[in-house]
Amino acid sequence: MTLQLTVPNMACDACAKNITNAIKTLDEQATVTADPKTKLVNIETETAEASVRDALEKAGYPPAA
Repeated sequence: MTLQLTVPNMACDACAKNITNAIKTLDEQATVTADPKTKLVNIETETAEASVRDALEKAGYPPAA
C-alpha cells in the first residue's frame, strides 16, 4: 500500500529521520521518503494506515487529517 501523509510539524532532517524510524518499527521493509520542505511523507508499506498514523502521533509527529 502506498500512503502520502502531510506532517505539519516536520521541520528538519532529524524530524524526517524520527518519522522514518517510527514507521520502520511497524514494518522493517517499509520504504519511507520524508521531506521537511514539503512536509510530505511517502510510505510504501503493508501496515494499515491507521497503525501508521498512530505510530507517528505517538512519536510526536501527528499527520494532518
